Amino acid sequence: MLKQFGIYFILMSNVFRRPDKWSAFRKQLMTEFYSLGVESLGIVAIISVFMGAVLAIQTAFNIDTPLVPMTMVGFTTRQGIVLEFSPTIISLILAGKVGSRIASEIGTMRSTEQIDALEIMGVNPANFLILPKIIASMLINPFLITISIFLGLFGGWLACITTGLVASEDYISGLRSWFNPFSITYAMIKTVVFAYIISSVSGFFGYTVKGGALDVGSASTKAVVQSSILIIIFNLILTQLLLT
Repeated sequence: MLKQFGIYFILMSNVFRRPDKWSAFRKQLMTEFYSLGVESLGIVAIISVFMGAVLAIQTAFNIDTPLVPMTMVGFTTRQGIVLEFSPTIISLILAGKVGSRIASEIGTMRSTEQIDALEIMGVNPANFLILPKIIASMLINPFLITISIFLGLFGGWLACITTGLVASEDYISGLRSWFNPFSITYAMIKTVVFAYIISSVSGFFGYTVKGGALDVGSASTKAVVQSSILIIIFNLILTQLLLT
């Protein structure tokens, strides 16, 4: 484990260097914005809508006393989605989708000796391949999580009015009640940290692949598992630091 940490930090020291050619770096960055962000929008939207709907229905179902107003459905849905479900659950989904893609892409380049060819040409392959993915993830993921929050709240409202469990006025009133702007800041901080974990850990496992296609597949699996574990650990750490 200590050896893996050492290799990771050495790799990151090579990643965070001045790009050799800014024009190539900007072109690669635009490509990563699309492949890591825009192509993930569909699955983020679908999961967010149904996640908000399920959370609202479960909250309404568990309010079995007239002493608790139905506006608490909107309030609970908002707090759950903003503080935990969108930044954490969506990041775990992206760890599976984006993380496996990064690891397999870089791992394939390593196994086919394309990375060795870049080194021979005098290019810093770690910087050229991994840095655009890290920056693109850290910039585009907050937009994905913001969209996820809005769609999650919309899914909760849609579930309430279609099932008749909660009136639209009560749900919207709950959404607007006791709002703390720091909740959004907290969600965005977690999102940026999780984006770095996903892109850097996946890039590390792909870059250090040794072997053929089977090893690339194994590296992709390890990238997803390790990224998910680190997301859960840092979720606890950031919650302890920011909310207590």
